[in-house]
Amino acid sequence: MLSRSAERLYWLARYMERTENTAKVVSVYMNLLMDLPKGVEMGWQQLLRINGAEAEFYEKYKSAGERNVIRFLLTDESYSGSLFSSLSVARENIRTTRELLPDEAWEQVNEMYLFAKNDLETVSNRRSRVLFLKKILEGCQRFSGLLSGYMSHHHPYRFIRLGRNLERADMTSRILDLASLLLSESRSDELRQYETILWMNILTALNALLMYRQHVRSRVKGDDVLSYLLLDKDLPRSVTRCLVEISDCINQLPNNDALSDRVLELEDYVQGIDTREATQLQLRVILDDLQNKLGGLHGHIADNWFSRVMPE
Repeated sequence: MLSRSAERLYWLARYMERTENTAKVVSVYMNLLMDLPKGVEMGWQQLLRINGAEAEFYEKYKSAGERNVIRFLLTDESYSGSLFSSLSVARENIRTTRELLPDEAWEQVNEMYLFAKNDLETVSNRRSRVLFLKKILEGCQRFSGLLSGYMSHHHPYRFIRLGRNLERADMTSRILDLASLLLSESRSDELRQYETILWMNILTALNALLMYRQHVRSRVKGDDVLSYLLLDKDLPRSVTRCLVEISDCINQLPNNDALSDRVLELEDYVQGIDTREATQLQLRVILDDLQNKLGGLHGHIADNWFSRVMPE
């Protein structure tokens, strides 16, 4: 298998996961804001923090209102992290690796791209935006199902899993980084009153609400949610589960050198995080460090298997 093909499959998976994550987070955030009364300190700029895109956003827009943030995150072709930009790069990666993937996978991504391109202007309207995001989410989930059910689970599929789970772990850590702000002792009494709603929406954003209720079996509390999303070994979007998946892929790929040890070190680091003992400030530092370590792992993967590092 050629190095450039492995790299394209890896980035195909990352960008498709990024497309799904963006659609899911925006959709859930819209529902959250509708659940909260006016005056509660939650605004659209929080979505920019999740994506680490505040500086880039304010280079183009003066205010972080709904219309501007939605345009930036969903349709802005000059922002590499927007939904449409992610989907466009995913389409290009699958176009150049079609011989390694089922025809249905290419057709699915191409149909999603054409749908998004033709309907970009509709996202300014809330009702149309809901339908747009629903269609994108269904397409991403169908794509994942096609690969899982149609592809042999050998090296090409392992690079897809590798990219998907690294991107997924990164997004979970970003959402938890923002969520940790909710533990701040300076939060308002009004925000404290609606804390359960906020944490439920965070679980929903990571497709984890039902599993939380089944396995944690307690009312939704901030510390429990953070611990569950970081440490649970079975939840698909927990950081620990993503690292287990990454480790499994690396161990089955050739020439993995010291990468297995690096992932084990990262797993130990995550398992050592105590969300109940750490202060809110300490937790934010820990989560920032985790994101840097995930970025470092990507760098080692790229150096080990890819001929060059494609821009994120």
